[in-house]
Amino acid sequence: MCGHHDKHTDALAACVALAAEAAVLSARCRMLQEDLASVDARIRAVSESLRRLRHDGAESGPEADDDRLRGQRDKKCRLEG
Repeated sequence: MCGHHDKHTDALAACVALAAEAAVLSARCRMLQEDLASVDARIRAVSESLRRLRHDGAESGPEADDDRLRGQRDKKCRLEG
């Protein structure tokens, strides 16, 4: 009878230990999901910033510089002429 009681106690202790470990793993999983969501939000923000920079750079790229210089030359010619 003593052996049966020990097996039951061992099984109960194993269940308690496994339940505790599952709770720890579940909490860790939630933390990792929150961290991933935070990283995802930062990636989206950086991507949006880069997209805006590329868009602004395209508007003020070489063609815009050429147009600006032409406008300055035209203005200078009008003032001199």
